[in-house]
Order: sequence, then C-alpha cells, then structure tokens
Amino acid sequence: MKKNLLLVLFIAFTNSLFAQKHKVVIETEYGKIVAMLYDNTPLNRDNMLKLAGEHYYDSTLWHRVIPNFVIQGGDPDSKHATPGQMLGEGGLKYTVPAEINDTDIHKRGALGVARDNTPDKSGSASQFYIVTGKKYTDADLDNMEKRTNRKYTPEQREIYKTQGGVPHLDGGYTVFGEVIEGMDVVDKISMEARDKHDRPNTDIHIKTLRVLKAKRKRFLGIF
Repeated sequence: MKKNLLLVLFIAFTNSLFAQKHKVVIETEYGKIVAMLYDNTPLNRDNMLKLAGEHYYDSTLWHRVIPNFVIQGGDPDSKHATPGQMLGEGGLKYTVPAEINDTDIHKRGALGVARDNTPDKSGSASQFYIVTGKKYTDADLDNMEKRTNRKYTPEQREIYKTQGGVPHLDGGYTVFGEVIEGMDVVDKISMEARDKHDRPNTDIHIKTLRVLKAKRKRFLGIF
C-alpha cells in the first residue's frame, strides 16, 4: 500500500515537472524575444500557436512603436508594405473571443491582443502588442481605480510601482502571455524613430515567430 502511494505521488510529481509551458520565440533584427503564453487564455493562446505553426507571422513588421507604451505587430498588410504606408488595419477574417480577467494585467512585458471597437472586446486574430509601459505611484493607481472601478491587489500594485506597465488598458484588452527573455530587444524596438502614425522609419521585422519546443529533463528513478 505504501509503495503504491509513493508511486502515485511520483507520477503526480513528474507530470507537473513535465507539464507543457507554451512558449514562442520571436526573431528580430535586434535579437530574439521569448514569450510564455498563459493557459488561462486558451483561445488566444491556441490561436497564436496555430498561426506560428503556419509561419503566418514571418516577415511581418513591428508597425507601431510607442516609447513607454507598447510595440505592435502581426498586420498581414505589413509583409509587402511600401515605405510610409499606413498600417494597422489588416487582419484575418475572424476575431478571437475576449479572455479578460482580474489576474492577467498589463505589466511590463505583457502580451496583449489588439482590437478595434468590438463591443464584446473580441480581439484581432493576428495583431498583438508587447507592453513596455512606465512606473506608477500609489496615487496614480488610486485614481485609476476610481475611474475604472477596478481594484488592484497589493501584489499587482507592487508590480506597477516597481516594474511598470499600462494599467489603463486593464479590463479592455486580453492579456494572454508575457515576455520571459528579451525585454532589452523590446525596449530597443520601442525607441526607434517613427512617423506620425508611429510606424518605425526603418522597417523592423518579425523575421520568424515559432513555437519553442519544451525539452524533457532526464529524471533518476527512486524505486
């Protein structure tokens, strides 16, 4: 009986050890960005994984960059855009339902789903953004709560005060992942000189966006 219990515990442990963490790697002229996609936003997570598998994002541009705010990409029209062409209206023939919750906030490094004025807050099937943001004070966050009727936990407040983000987007857009490597690359892209439509003067590509395969670790048996 004791051995069976140990076996059950061992299986549970190894299952959690090898649980899939969905990650993607984005290659750019400035280096790579690695992002983890959240399991609690499965519709938007799986949509990006599907497009990545189809090589959809390859050769698209970061078509919108705003310092201390976001960088945005995924517009299919950007693949063959001419210099100075206004971008940001392109997309696929469907939207993805919103998966907005109180847990996933627009902290620095967050991946969000771009959208237009969809009443149900469903998002673009292809366009996404990465938050750079700025730091906020308690007074800033108090005012934000009054305007939005949204309450931040002590942990979320600490994130916005020490790491930064764009809290005014919370509740309006789906956050479905976060950057875990390469925020220095995101920062470089965000600071590029840009035109009046926030398109970089020099094209910056999403060279590739691929699913990062998890590596299984060798584990020594205990029986």
